[in-house]
Amino acid sequence: MKFAKEGMTPSQIGVTLRDDYGVPLVKPVLGKSITEVLAESKLSPKIPQDLQDLIERAQRVQRHLQTHRSDRKNVHSLELVEAKIYRLSKFYKSRGLLPSDFKYSAVVAQLS
Repeated sequence: MKFAKEGMTPSQIGVTLRDDYGVPLVKPVLGKSITEVLAESKLSPKIPQDLQDLIERAQRVQRHLQTHRSDRKNVHSLELVEAKIYRLSKFYKSRGLLPSDFKYSAVVAQLS
């Protein structure tokens, strides 16, 4: 919980515990994953980390495409990443991990 209050993501917390404290896996020790522990203490991130990483990747590709408009390979890459974002957000909405009104928009992602 201390690391989450410092702004670390669940995977960063796991890497820190592994590298600095010698805890190879948290789940066998606590019986819960890091995300479950953070959710119980109301410190879990609003957007799941894998979805957040995909959104950041889409933003990087969008910034690249602003300067290199004719890069067709990355246009296709952006389409694939955005498809993953839509599928993953649909999954998380069905599981209740995302609010039902969450909507990914490429324009919003581009401005943030």
